[in-house]
Amino acid sequence: MSILNLFNKSRIEVHGKMLTYSFSDTGSDSLYQHLYKCIKNDILARNLRAGEKLPSKRSFAKNLGISVITVENAYAQLISEGYLYSVPKKGFFVSDISMLPSGAAFGQNSTTRSLSDAARQTNITNSARMSNSADVGDTTELTGLSSPLIDLTSNQTDIRNFPFSIWAKLVREVLNENQQELVTNPPCGGVRELRSAIARHLKDFRGISVAPEQIIMGAGTEYLYSLLIQLLGFDKTYAVEDPGYRKIARIYEKHRVACRHVPLDESGVCVSALEESGADVLHLSPSHHFPTGLVTPISRRYELLGWASRAGSRYLIEDDYDSEFRMSGNPIPALQSIDLSEKVVYINTFTKTLASTVRISYMILPRHLADRFYRELSFYSCTVSNFEQYTLAHFIENGSFEKHLNRMRSYYHKKRDLLIDRIRQSELAPRAVIREENAGLHFILELQTTLSDEEVCKRALQKGLRIAALSGFYARLAPGVEHRFIVNYSALPEEQIDGAIRILCESIG
Repeated sequence: MSILNLFNKSRIEVHGKMLTYSFSDTGSDSLYQHLYKCIKNDILARNLRAGEKLPSKRSFAKNLGISVITVENAYAQLISEGYLYSVPKKGFFVSDISMLPSGAAFGQNSTTRSLSDAARQTNITNSARMSNSADVGDTTELTGLSSPLIDLTSNQTDIRNFPFSIWAKLVREVLNENQQELVTNPPCGGVRELRSAIARHLKDFRGISVAPEQIIMGAGTEYLYSLLIQLLGFDKTYAVEDPGYRKIARIYEKHRVACRHVPLDESGVCVSALEESGADVLHLSPSHHFPTGLVTPISRRYELLGWASRAGSRYLIEDDYDSEFRMSGNPIPALQSIDLSEKVVYINTFTKTLASTVRISYMILPRHLADRFYRELSFYSCTVSNFEQYTLAHFIENGSFEKHLNRMRSYYHKKRDLLIDRIRQSELAPRAVIREENAGLHFILELQTTLSDEEVCKRALQKGLRIAALSGFYARLAPGVEHRFIVNYSALPEEQIDGAIRILCESIG
């Protein structure tokens, strides 16, 4: 039965504004996931119109015979993805998704079709190795100083969280079982076992259906960016988000390609400004923007896909760097998973999920770009060693990666909650507002102070705390962003939380 027929069957009737769905066959979904999918597909099928009010959580739960928390979780996921919006004391309403193609929920991504024979026949003998630095949030240049007592700019992982015992066991298995493969040059895109494992993982957990040949492995995302510039063209104009992760713009500039900074609004990249920039390629992080923490809603995602589809030379580079760590509801669907025009290049890394020193990243190319890659760039050797690739492939295939992700989500969720609770119970609370805390491993802390952002950061560093201001990540500073600071908590030990809060209190005057 098709997805469309399944949800039409689930949606039994509509009594005015009271929806009724069947929960007799939810498959492997939880109740809230099934309800979320039913409502989402009614919105996409235009059975629920823009501005239409949905039932209250309590009345909806009573009508369906489920708990209020189930409805609350379904509504929260729909709000986070942009299908619904809430109005205080009035209720929940359907967002305007008029720019979405009709039936978008049921489109099949055809990227699993086989590629040209070149993808399967290429075997490269040259070797290369790129040196890379941190993927996200390198802010030491803001202060010019190093080794503070407490660091809220670090994206490092705690050594205690790395699965050393499992990794050591897999290393021994690889040495015993893959000796011939370890000394055989891999294809330029990487070891097939790893690419197949990643493809299966993405299909199961991100809704992305791709062939292994579309996946290109690389030692860090910076290396992959350089390949993309060669693949897409030095004559193209590349756009980056403003504010954004500054290293991306610096990479484009060092490759001597035109780079434009496109401002954001409350929904992400401003499409009208993107049009005016004359860009051919947009580099963005829609599932969790760095540094603002914004999540791009579904309506804006389709606007961006529409922008890309209006010219053959246009592409979107989706950087999905920490989408695995959504602290409320399911992970936001990837932009690539709703791309039916082959306009999205998807990039992700294992540096956030395993360790910042694990320099294993990958990109997913649309089929036609993958074919071009094998024709034009197959002389490059894969920059990740066979040893690391086979070990990681085993780690994913035996279920260890999924268990590790679940454990890390729980760990970071508890740490985030503890940090936020301590802030709200401290002297800082009356002067602090916490924003965008439900996704990724950082949030925005807005502080009431008459001091400049630079002065607050300087005072904090003198007292032993490094923190970065949001204003420092703008190419063109926008009004209203002063006094907002980025709190990275992945590397923050619990015993340093109270000290960090105390220093912030002392630093804002």
